Amino acid sequence: MSVFKNPFFFISAAFFWINQGAEKLFGRTSTFISSYSDDLLAMPVILGITLQVFQWIHPLKNQFRFTWVQCLVGFLYVSIAFEGVLPLYSETYTRDYWDIVCYAIGTFGFYKLINPEVRPKIS
Repeated sequence: MSVFKNPFFFISAAFFWINQGAEKLFGRTSTFISSYSDDLLAMPVILGITLQVFQWIHPLKNQFRFTWVQCLVGFLYVSIAFEGVLPLYSETYTRDYWDIVCYAIGTFGFYKLINPEVRPKIS
């Protein structure tokens, strides 16, 4: 199945963009949902869009899936970049270890719900 047709990806992406729009229109609030929903939804959106691009260009097309190692690399890259490196160079970014927990939950959700193992059809 195409990533963009996966209801888990669609709901994650829609909620992510609705939350972003609400923050821009109404200002950032300090609620738990506002603080951590972006981090929770970031990995399904980032990995989902990346997987869709790979499915467009890879010979396996919609049968292509990320391995758990590829998902782990994506998680580590985002965690190190946004919670390790960027806070050192910009006051816009703050180091928050709960964000890493949210990235991990989002990566696990992506791996299980948006990037499921393709099971061979029994004829």
